[in-house]
Amino acid sequence: MPTPFALWGETHEQVRELLGRVRAAVAKAGRPQPAFSLSLRPILADTEEAAWAKADTIHEKAKALLDKTGFRRGDLPSNEGARRLIAIADAAADKGHRHDKRLWTAIAGLTGAKGNSTSLVGTPDQVADALLDYYDLGITTFLIRGFDPLPDAISYGRELLPRVRRLVAERRPAQAAAAE
Repeated sequence: MPTPFALWGETHEQVRELLGRVRAAVAKAGRPQPAFSLSLRPILADTEEAAWAKADTIHEKAKALLDKTGFRRGDLPSNEGARRLIAIADAAADKGHRHDKRLWTAIAGLTGAKGNSTSLVGTPDQVADALLDYYDLGITTFLIRGFDPLPDAISYGRELLPRVRRLVAERRPAQAAAAE
């Protein structure tokens, strides 16, 4: 498998544009095409409303922790990926930091896009569907981690990953037929 080119969770438009630029640069250099990896922190609940309430709770706890520690976002980071995340987070602050179907950028906006700080929010079916939107753009690997590591890992393993695997398996025959 080729070495993956890693991205944080960004909008579909940003991912599509960046993958296009990377693919063009690699082709121009005569190098093998990379795989693409996307990092996210899914927030799952039994209903969409409960998932967004959970996201709001995570945001409030993060704000309280930052206030307690005196952390401030500060200047723009030096890396381009973090600057892109801050730009989309700031642009959507008045819309609750929501993009595309399920992308949530409030933590990126709060922390200055430190690390893996964007989420997909919804039910396991909704988040699996949103992950497959990125898969359809060319993402082949997902790095997911939670805000509450052990319970989230259990939830991802029981509820999210089986759905994603099923959806990918359903798409593969259709993709193969379309390529013929």
